[in-house]
Amino acid sequence: MANQAEELPDRWLTIPNVLSVIRLALVPVFLWLLLGPKADGWALAVLVYSGVSDWADGKIARLLDQTSRLGAILDPAADRLYTLATVVAFVLRDIIPLWFALVLVGRDLLVAVCIWLLRRAGYGPPEVTYIGKAATFNLMYAMPLLLVAQGASDFATVARPFAYAFVVWGSALFVWSGLLYLVQTRAALRADTAGPTPLSFGQTPSAEEVQ
Repeated sequence: MANQAEELPDRWLTIPNVLSVIRLALVPVFLWLLLGPKADGWALAVLVYSGVSDWADGKIARLLDQTSRLGAILDPAADRLYTLATVVAFVLRDIIPLWFALVLVGRDLLVAVCIWLLRRAGYGPPEVTYIGKAATFNLMYAMPLLLVAQGASDFATVARPFAYAFVVWGSALFVWSGLLYLVQTRAALRADTAGPTPLSFGQTPSAEEVQ
């Protein structure tokens, strides 16, 4: 099936693309702030900008009709790089254990393999589920809250249980959604081998919907 990203206009200079490029440029700055001077306040500000701009570029793209192939690539790339940078920094600072980081990275690798197998069979990625969206929502709040919780203030004390709650729920849903990808991929490949009509979930979601 045709990839929706390939059907988007081939344009470069748009407001959403500028926001995404700035987000990407701030990834090494974010990592340095966490591991170098450990300026958690500034790192948190960069993380907040990333989240706000991630929401804004999709809204602006639709409002001003500025969707593009480049944007469909940059937006999820920035999301994944921020997630990876946060996980690496948190492991090195002993904020989260290594096994936890490996579970998150392993889930993403599993989904990447599933998508690759589906593309080989002529399918797009499986439909995005509410479980995947809920997992992303929880983890998006968990990471900055974990950073806030490292302080010694009263606010950090209050934020700590909320941070761990978001981590637990987000991680469980994240792994669950990954297993659903695996089940859907297996069903699609088995159906493809048997020769019936392709499954209905073979449409590629928009970049901001991919979790």
